Amino acid sequence: MRSLIYVRKRTLEWREVPDAVLEADTDVLVRPFAVARCDLDVAFLRHDLGRPMRLGHAARVLDRRVLTDLGRRPFTGPFPFGHECVAEVVRTGGEVRSVTPGDAVIVPFQISCGRCTACSQGLTAACGTDRRTPISMYGLGTATGGWGGTMSDLLRVPHADHMLVRVPEGVDPVALASASDNIPDGWRSVAAPLARFPGAPVLVLGGRARSVGLYAAASALALGAERVDYLDSSRERLSIAAALGATPLTRIGRPGWPRPGSTARYPIVVDASGERGALRHALRSLTPGGVCTSVAPYFESGTRLPLWTMYVNQASFVTGLANARAELPAVLDAVTAGRLRPELVTGVVADWSDAPRALLDPTTKVVVRRARAHTR
Repeated sequence: MRSLIYVRKRTLEWREVPDAVLEADTDVLVRPFAVARCDLDVAFLRHDLGRPMRLGHAARVLDRRVLTDLGRRPFTGPFPFGHECVAEVVRTGGEVRSVTPGDAVIVPFQISCGRCTACSQGLTAACGTDRRTPISMYGLGTATGGWGGTMSDLLRVPHADHMLVRVPEGVDPVALASASDNIPDGWRSVAAPLARFPGAPVLVLGGRARSVGLYAAASALALGAERVDYLDSSRERLSIAAALGATPLTRIGRPGWPRPGSTARYPIVVDASGERGALRHALRSLTPGGVCTSVAPYFESGTRLPLWTMYVNQASFVTGLANARAELPAVLDAVTAGRLRPELVTGVVADWSDAPRALLDPTTKVVVRRARAHTR
């Protein structure tokens, strides 16, 4: 079968790879037909991340756990590309009951079983079953378990009765191409805080987590936030934020973050920036008792937090991987009801055969698609 392989920065190639096969009665083989580029993908598509990460580790600038968790050569090709997709069920194992061939399904990017202690607590990103590496997911090669990539003719999905979620009737599957990861990542950043502070205004700091910040803004509005302010330096993302119904706030220049004035305080802040100074700005923008959720990973050693400010302000800080499978039902309910429109974030929808070029497009969100093998 063919799979799209990440070779090096700016180089993706179609290659023949061994066929995916059923390895257990609980497995399913799927044929991806709508694949989204994740925000993380942009980093290694544009830059040779492996070398600076190794140098940073040697110089003790990089957090020592990064290479322990991801291996000595993370983000170094070749490896099968892609971890966000909607797919069509092709073949099912003997014990699978929830899906049948021809079904359109969302494949969560993380591998989870639905039965272990972590999964039973909704922590599907921390599933202890089949945990080959600390982060077990599609699309990044051996660093995350060697599960293959979604830009493939076929993909094996373990624990399929738990993992796979049907695309709701009447919803365009292409609009849900990023529901494997980035959409629920944005959703979780505001869902729990808005349950604590119903209707509260929200501030989103946009940046490196390009689409996640926009999905967070869209999710906050879908969940009833009275106002969402979206702060970014990207004209494209500011325009998308306005189309979503958020108030765009232009940030001038990259270095340094302004100290918020006395009126710039929010019960809920989302850090999707990943830039130096963003966390400090986010946490100082909170009202007393407020919640800041960071969806952007910080690889540097000794990332600073204004702990005294947080202590006095009784601030809560949340970070970590999204539990994509656990968040999906609520996300799909909002999409089906028309309250959440993730398609507004997508800038380019390209043909499958054009993927090696299209996935390098600088726009915020790229989706590649092909026709389904069977339609119902």
